[in-house]
Amino acid sequence: MMTKCDWRAPEAITAMTIFIHLFSHPKAAKFGLGFFLLALLGFSSLACKSGYPVAARSGNTPPKDVRLMKIEERPMENSIAVTGTLAAYEQATISAKVAGRLRAINVDLGSVVHKGQVIAELEQRDAELRLQQAEASLAQARARLGLDPKASDENFNVEETGTVRQAKAVLEQAQAQLNRLKALSQQGIISKSQLDSAESEHKVALSKYQDALEEIRNRQGILLQRKSEVEIAKQQILDTVIKAAFDGVVQEKRANLGEHVSSGTPIVTVVRIDPLRLRVEIPERDAKAVKQGQLVRVTVEGDSTIYNGIIQRLSPAISAQNRVLVVEAEVRNNGQLKPGAFAKADIIVNATSMTIAVPTNTLVSFAGIDKVIAIQDGKALEKPVTLGRHNGDWVEVLAGIKAGEAIVIDPGNLQTGQPVNIIQ
Repeated sequence: MMTKCDWRAPEAITAMTIFIHLFSHPKAAKFGLGFFLLALLGFSSLACKSGYPVAARSGNTPPKDVRLMKIEERPMENSIAVTGTLAAYEQATISAKVAGRLRAINVDLGSVVHKGQVIAELEQRDAELRLQQAEASLAQARARLGLDPKASDENFNVEETGTVRQAKAVLEQAQAQLNRLKALSQQGIISKSQLDSAESEHKVALSKYQDALEEIRNRQGILLQRKSEVEIAKQQILDTVIKAAFDGVVQEKRANLGEHVSSGTPIVTVVRIDPLRLRVEIPERDAKAVKQGQLVRVTVEGDSTIYNGIIQRLSPAISAQNRVLVVEAEVRNNGQLKPGAFAKADIIVNATSMTIAVPTNTLVSFAGIDKVIAIQDGKALEKPVTLGRHNGDWVEVLAGIKAGEAIVIDPGNLQTGQPVNIIQ
């Protein structure tokens, strides 16, 4: 019986693909010549078929029942896929403001803290002694001004102090004496030298009065200084209690009970983990589409949960080194996300863009080629397609089909040329 070889038959194309893969295998040399001859014989048998008409073979195949759907444009989110790193929203190293010995430390690694919560305490005895010393110096300064140690000095009058009153009395006496001698000098009763002596005494009294005022003002300045020292001593007592600056979690404990710390010594590191900062780099070609307020869907390795975030901050410039735009999003944390984790994200730049899309159950994939099955003259017809974005059970089709065409739902192993029976 005569046979003819159809190298364009689907069976031949499939066999040719397998044959090429075998030859390109890194260990192809180990298969041996006999194996490849056998493979070539099988390929030829698939490509060469009997001279009987195809209809004679397919005539015995009953039509397969299929359901069709009409291809239409549908809204699909337009997104930019990026990768980045999750970082703590805030991170601070809580340090001691004053020197002292750690009397208590109330947190450890992983402890949850709240704003204002006491983290650690220092010994207060030294600070209390400094406060007593400052208060004694303040009382001494008040006494030098003639003030009651416990009375208020809001209505303090410089003229009422003893030093100024004494100097003022001497000045007034000298002024009165000078006025009398001036009158007598005009009458010619006293000599010019007596008047000169009175004027000199008046100038000396005036100078002493001014010195008294300056001395009291100086004592006032010392009083204010002593008040500040008292307030500083009180603040140092408060600073022996170290508190959290914000809500967060202890990332690192850096001091131990009984340890003597100086001013600025780190005690703990606290991080705020809700929300988290997602920092990503957007390629320059996509940077124009990214704007503040856009939705971001975030996933991390080993967690199937999709976390939502919002773009909050954009760098004002594109990096000249790698041509990217740095963007930060805030991602709410349910307690499962960790700062420092690698994250994948989709930035939704357009939530309502229209495109041709098909359900995943209409696609057939083989040897890396995606196809849909159309119907032509009552028979199946495979159509290769180019796929784009995925959105749940729908896939964008970039090329291969047009809106309005009908394709088979759940095609299974349906192939080109196979008769079909369309059902509702």
